[in-house]
Amino acid sequence: MKTDQLLTRRGALLAGAAAVAAAGTAGVLGAVTGTGPARPAAPAPAPGPRARGALRPSAYRLRPLTGYGPPAAAPVRTPVRQAPLLEMPGRGRTMVLTFDDGPDPRYTPDILDTLAEYRVRAMFFVCGEMAVENRELLARMADDGHVVGNHTWSHPLLTRLGRREIRAEMERTGEVIDRAVGEPPRWFRAPYGAWNRAAFQLGAELGMEPLAWTVDTLDWTTPGAGTIVERVEDGAAPGVVVLSHDAGGDRSQSVRALRSYLPSLLDSGYHLTVPGRRPA
Repeated sequence: MKTDQLLTRRGALLAGAAAVAAAGTAGVLGAVTGTGPARPAAPAPAPGPRARGALRPSAYRLRPLTGYGPPAAAPVRTPVRQAPLLEMPGRGRTMVLTFDDGPDPRYTPDILDTLAEYRVRAMFFVCGEMAVENRELLARMADDGHVVGNHTWSHPLLTRLGRREIRAEMERTGEVIDRAVGEPPRWFRAPYGAWNRAAFQLGAELGMEPLAWTVDTLDWTTPGAGTIVERVEDGAAPGVVVLSHDAGGDRSQSVRALRSYLPSLLDSGYHLTVPGRRPA
């Protein structure tokens, strides 16, 4: 073969290689800039067993995740007691003052003033027939941080009533308290301390705990303010619940006695407060 023929064939091969390289470069640039020549689409893969139909969203997949939130707690039922609570558990020298039968506009405001002066909270077990005429006093009790409890509507002896009558006594008073203070009562006390099974069951159904007392001042007998003071101070002890009255008769002795024994108890290191929602 002649030399000029070899040179011609080699030049043709080099020219072809250069053309292929240029076409590849143009294809790459076209893919980036969108201006190059269209390339044939790759063949679609054969459909597998999971790609034969369009995926449909399921209710499970669309449901929001709840694992990061707090678990939903079941509502706590008020236990049905077989006996009323007589004292309140607490650390140190803690006592609870309670006042029954009110509110009475002649005596309750003075008691509230004394408690406010010493920044002490107490419990008031009110009768519905008294509360309905003095709702502003119930509102003040709640505003001052006191607990407003249920003492029935008309202060009857519950052991002589049927279940329907007991429920009516509790419900009517509970409704008055709810409207006056913004929440239903969480505690109740049977008049005269006369409890029965129906009272415990119905009270629990209405979300209330039964509370009695440890120290009875017997102030309803009007023994004198000094005697009331002695009974409170002699009975003072951790967990004690003191029973006094702010209505149901002349309660001026109860008002004067509170002004005496309240600062005395505080000076003795007692913490006078109200119980929590769920006692042990």
